[in-house]
Amino acid sequence: MVRNLTDHQTSPTALPRDPPLAAFGETQANEVAEYFLSLPEDERPTAIYSSPYYRCLQTSKPASAALGVPIYVEHGLSEWYSPVEPGTGLHPRPSSAANLRNHISEIDDSWSSMWYPSRKGEDVDAVHDRAGGFLEAFVPEVEQRFERKHKRVLLVSHAATVIAITRESVGDRDLPIRVPCCSLTILKRKPLAETVRGGWDALLLADGSHLKEGSQRDWGFDDTQIANGKVINDHGVPGTEGEEDHPVGNQLLGQASRM
Repeated sequence: MVRNLTDHQTSPTALPRDPPLAAFGETQANEVAEYFLSLPEDERPTAIYSSPYYRCLQTSKPASAALGVPIYVEHGLSEWYSPVEPGTGLHPRPSSAANLRNHISEIDDSWSSMWYPSRKGEDVDAVHDRAGGFLEAFVPEVEQRFERKHKRVLLVSHAATVIAITRESVGDRDLPIRVPCCSLTILKRKPLAETVRGGWDALLLADGSHLKEGSQRDWGFDDTQIANGKVINDHGVPGTEGEEDHPVGNQLLGQASRM
């Protein structure tokens, strides 16, 4: 759903469907970093969590370098793929943070992903369920692990996932929002919020005013192809038909069950 991509599908990670940014995307990523650096220090991100896909890691890299904060890889922020057509295999899954660090040195591999989307794909409701479940696990874990050190966390993800996370955060799955490339959404925790879902106010929605050319190439769920009320199935990666769809979902639950 990030569209600032090269025309070919070759990736340094060798993962199918994991292309790098085009030159325009790299320019926008640098502009985002410059914008953050222009903010007062008490308004800058203190941690960066990125989708494991290479284009998001590339987008995160300039901000990480400029701000001097690490990139944590989180599969819960992964790209959205529609359900796979039966018999065509599974969708790709990026490698571990430790392996991705060979490509992006700013990655801190001490963070273990808390959530994995199914490689069988998701319909529109399921990607919202994933976003909400991820947030419910992620927010308290960050608060506990870092003792509330990180008050301004930057999430770098893909248009569909950003939309789903925003909607789940404000508690409105019908929130009209289209996400341009390298746009910024700012969410602030409600003072008396007792829940994660619906516990945030949107101070800024998919804004591109920090970019020299403004908002570009926006995407929304209304751009999806629908048949019989559902998103059209996609094909999996050839050769993955015998692979297991594992792990999936909240990994904290798995850890707790083993304790």
